[in-house]
Amino acid sequence: MAIGQEPKQYISNIYGEFQLPSLRLGIFRPQGMHRAEFENSAKNGMSLCLEVSDLAEAIAHLTVLGYPPPGEILTAASHGREIYAYDPAGNRLILHQSNN
Repeated sequence: MAIGQEPKQYISNIYGEFQLPSLRLGIFRPQGMHRAEFENSAKNGMSLCLEVSDLAEAIAHLTVLGYPPPGEILTAASHGREIYAYDPAGNRLILHQSNN
């Protein structure tokens, strides 16, 4: 691995999670029905997934900042509730609250 360690969690061809100093980094391949959302990297430079302890509070905070998430809360069986938001540069922020 280029980051010098094996993943802490790994699902072949789907997900790898690494623990770095002060950062947990997860790299994933979107499921088939969501791949089109990620294909045009020129539209949004990157997607950043952020785990939050309280999704409703995170949504309220983004709304106060003037960047309310445009869609509805989704439930992903693998990791819990999530919503997409966008930063001023158009990068996608995937906020998720874990099932744990």
